[in-house]
Amino acid sequence: MALARKPLPAEGPSDCAAHSDASEAAGGTVVDIGGAARRGPFRPEVWRNARQRYTSRLAVHYFRAVDVVAVLAITLLVAWANSPPSLLDSELSRVLPFAAGAVTVLGLIRSLGLYRFIRGQRTSLHLAAIAVIVTVSTVAALFLGWLVNGPEAESTALLIWGGLVMITLYGLHLGWSEWVQRWRRSGALTPNVVIVGATRHAERLIREALKRRDLNILGVFDDRLARSPDSVAGVPVLGGADSLLTHRMTPYVDRIVVAIDPKAQARVRELTARLQALPNEVTLLVDPHSEDERNAALEKLAAAPLASLDGPIDADRRAFNKRQQDLVIGSVALVILSPVIAMVALAIRLDSPGPILFRQRRHGFNQEEIVVWKFRSMRHEAADATASRQVTADDDRITRVGRFIRSTSLDELPQILNVLKGEMSLVGPRPHAIGMKTGQIESARLVAEYAHRHRIKPGMTGWAAIKGSRGPLHTAADVRRRVQLDIDYIERQSLWMDLWIMAVTVPVLLGDRSAIR
Repeated sequence: MALARKPLPAEGPSDCAAHSDASEAAGGTVVDIGGAARRGPFRPEVWRNARQRYTSRLAVHYFRAVDVVAVLAITLLVAWANSPPSLLDSELSRVLPFAAGAVTVLGLIRSLGLYRFIRGQRTSLHLAAIAVIVTVSTVAALFLGWLVNGPEAESTALLIWGGLVMITLYGLHLGWSEWVQRWRRSGALTPNVVIVGATRHAERLIREALKRRDLNILGVFDDRLARSPDSVAGVPVLGGADSLLTHRMTPYVDRIVVAIDPKAQARVRELTARLQALPNEVTLLVDPHSEDERNAALEKLAAAPLASLDGPIDADRRAFNKRQQDLVIGSVALVILSPVIAMVALAIRLDSPGPILFRQRRHGFNQEEIVVWKFRSMRHEAADATASRQVTADDDRITRVGRFIRSTSLDELPQILNVLKGEMSLVGPRPHAIGMKTGQIESARLVAEYAHRHRIKPGMTGWAAIKGSRGPLHTAADVRRRVQLDIDYIERQSLWMDLWIMAVTVPVLLGDRSAIR
């Protein structure tokens, strides 16, 4: 069976019985689907949206960081104990074998893929690989010590180093393996899939997936509802392809599988074109001719190793780097700006009655609904949580303090908390209110590529903001320009670009006197 992959990007909530009472549990959202017939055989116990699941996959970078710190600490400790009176005064030849051993251990663990924790991998084999790597590294360190120091090489100290490193890495990787297995048992790493097309291909896929239990098939969507059953092999049919575009299940979906006969080329083209409005990855399921081909396709769908540390910068590593940037700079900014935050809060309290903070549901990564915090800038009784009326010049809803903090963007400072929680980033497309309208039309319906801006976390500032596209969007042209700038940023994002955007944000926004905020 072949899987034709096409990365596509989603629009936001509505329609279904798939999400009613939502509550947080075990780091994910438990979703109650009304009625046993609606649940299907694949309903996960714990629902995690794409951002939460992505965070689990990126944990491998934290695992490696802890390994590096542990190995370096042991290396410095043993080298210091072997280099009286001071490590700094020790000869390079005495320290070099320890350094070479540490680099060899860490390099081999990474290059041999031991941070992938692939599904089905036995912990005993993983630990055996660790033992072999530490043994090889210790032998290499002993050999190097003999070469540079001759018979006087400190073999005992290097053997002690190897023993301590092996015990430490054994303990750490037992913990990492147990952690990953727990995630797999809870479904945090099990891919969530929806199928488009209530066809025999879909039924075959579902029946095979039921045997394997390494995929969550959440639902089936089919435009030909008049000819579609209520369910396919126990998985409920939840509507047509257009229903998927606005379904509340979408933020929880990792992949959309189009199970239409590929011979029906016109229908396949038409469906994939419509699904391009979604940020989710789309896969075309080509009917297999043998059980081996079918299992191979399911393996591709179900494979969920943790993020790769190898090779050039990829999406996973870029996301990890961006998260570290948000945590470090966001924490420092919160400390430095805390006096400003306190003064703004006091000014709002003295200026008008009502709460200091205003919260609003907005679109996050992959259509996730997040609650964004701002300083209240409008009269409390005139607050507009859905942005159904966008701000205009001399808007009578805005308070005196509100006008100042909006013009200087100080009203956005509480979003640092959203950044530290992982719901937002310091730099990214600005999050729009759910249901925000441009004129009388919902903004998301004005541009086909609107949802592509949700392929990355929203930001406190962004490429569009420093290019003049900030504040309300009054025309379809405004929406198109904002979306195009956001997509340009997503395709070009890098650490240096983010730092540059942050550096120019304040002077650009303060100098933009014509902007309506």
